[in-house]
Order: sequence, then C-alpha cells, then structure tokens
Amino acid sequence: MSVKLIAVDMDGTFLDDVKQYNRPRFLAQYARMKAQGIRFAVASGNQYYQLHTFFPEIADEIAFVADNGAWVVCEGDDLFNGEFTAQEFNTVVDHLLTLPEIEIIASGKQCGYILKHYDPAFKEMAARYYHRIKEVDSFSHCDDVFFKFALNLPDDILAKTMVALGASLEGIVVPVTSGHGSIDLIIPGLHKANGLRRVQARWGIDDSEVVAFGDGGNDTEMLMQAGYGFAMQNAPEAIRDIARYQAGHNNHQAVLDVIDKVLNREAPFN
Repeated sequence: MSVKLIAVDMDGTFLDDVKQYNRPRFLAQYARMKAQGIRFAVASGNQYYQLHTFFPEIADEIAFVADNGAWVVCEGDDLFNGEFTAQEFNTVVDHLLTLPEIEIIASGKQCGYILKHYDPAFKEMAARYYHRIKEVDSFSHCDDVFFKFALNLPDDILAKTMVALGASLEGIVVPVTSGHGSIDLIIPGLHKANGLRRVQARWGIDDSEVVAFGDGGNDTEMLMQAGYGFAMQNAPEAIRDIARYQAGHNNHQAVLDVIDKVLNREAPFN
C-alpha cells in the first residue's frame, strides 16, 4: 500500500531541542510530497496558533491536529472542535486547585489561560507553547471553548499524579504525558488518532497509508493506528515498545530522513 499521509508530532519529534527544523530541506521534501499525492499533518498537544507559525508557507494546504486532537483544522477549515461542558470544566478546575504543586494552563479556542500569581518562569515557558495566552485572577469567568488542561509539576511526582488524577477525574479527563515533562488532561477519546481519523476521512486515506512520528504518551494511539508508526530514538522505552518502527533522534533530523525514504520508496516503503 502506498503512503498518502505523513503526520508528525512536534516537540521532541519534528523539532529539535531548540524548537527548530531544517525548513529548506523540508519544503523541498514537501514539494515532492505534493507531486506524489502525499498529504502532511501536524499532530501536537500544542495550541493551533503556535503550530501555524511553524508552517506559514503551507498552512492552508496541510492539516493541524492541535490540542492533542481536540481541535482539527484542515486546509484552513475548522473541521472539528471538542469541548468540556461547563460542569466538567469546573469539576476539573476545582480539583486541580486543591493541588498546590501543580500549575495549570486551561487551553481554550481563543487562547490559553493561566493564573496571574504563577511564577514568572512558568509564564515564560507557557508562552513558548501558547502564542495566545491570557493571565486571569481566576478560572471561574473564562468564556471560551475548552479543549484540555496542561499541567506543570515536579518530575518526581509526575507518575503518581498521573495515576491519582486518572482516578479522581475518571470519565471526565484522560491524563497523558506530553513528551516535555508535563501532563495533559484530555477529553476521553479525543486523542491525536481520533483527530487524524477526521482528516483521513476528508482526504479519503486509510490507516494503512499513514506514516506517523511521535515521542510521548500522547502519541500512543496515533503510533498504533498508523500503518507506519515511528517512535523517536529519544522517546521513552514504553513508547518505543508500542511502535512498529523506530526513527533516529529528534536532534538529528530523523523525521526528515524517514521522509526521504518515503519519497524514494526505500524500505519499509517499497
């Protein structure tokens, strides 16, 4: 079966550790992809507005599966929006505010929301992932469509917090690791694989025709769904174990190396 879609996670996968990629090399590849009828999608936990800035030349031709699949934009069209109900949003916020070691970003369609009293270092970090962000006194009066919660917390309590949140907020959110040392609370079922399925339906692409790349827990479903799921060399062992294939390190343009193999119909794509 030929490849018809290439889908990439960003942080720790398509981007190197200083959040860059080889633009000239990729744009040359993208021209070849178009000539061969291969589509391109970005599948990330990050905000749509941030993801758009990485691909200004082609943003209206590709798909963005943003906020871990809760917001899908395809060829410039708003294809899908997930949403927490007001009751679900308040339940999650009320619980998270009882955990003083956690800093919260409430990710909405208009922008991301953080509390004014948070540490400046966290605000600076948040701005790298949320190009539209607003500081608020409280989450109580934020009027928006909310897709997920991004949580910042000490690494030494991440694992136990994942388990605890999954139990406390069961049925409302699913905790996943984001690949850069934090937790995302997503709407059940609205993961990257679900978002890609919506893009595939629009473009008439089967799972077997998809090449996907990822490095974090929020890539799990996508890597398992794709006919060619590639975990990065820098991914945790648990992610490498569930992927059928492995790419090199994100700091060494490994995704672009595999794209070359797709374009040249080299193994495993021949």
